[in-house]
Amino acid sequence: MTHNLIPRVVSKLLIPLIILFSLYVQFHGDFGPGGGFQAGVIFSAAIILYALVFGLDVAEKIIPPYILRLIAALGVVLYAGVGLATQLLGGRYLEYGVLGETQVAGQHLGILLVELGVGLTVASVMLIIFFAFAGRGRP
Repeated sequence: MTHNLIPRVVSKLLIPLIILFSLYVQFHGDFGPGGGFQAGVIFSAAIILYALVFGLDVAEKIIPPYILRLIAALGVVLYAGVGLATQLLGGRYLEYGVLGETQVAGQHLGILLVELGVGLTVASVMLIIFFAFAGRGRP
């Protein structure tokens, strides 16, 4: 792999900003447009940019595939766990109002946790797919 100076420097400046923007989209999602899916795609785009500039092997050392599979499963468990918690607290599946002292507090907490689960799952699955396709043909 050739090491071009300009893409390396620019990506080192952009990747933290992309990750910061994904966190903004993730945690602002219950107040406006955005949320877990969009944040997961933005976050995975930052890691994919890193892999394209610095190499696939380096990116896989930072986030190994087994960690990605674990994070994907954790996101699904978080999503489903919020639904089960609402049922155990006397509500219907994903009826967020029972999670807090007030209806509004429960809605915010429920949406935040569900969107976090979606974000974790989407980001990790996007990276799993990228690593699988980009790594084809490697010994």
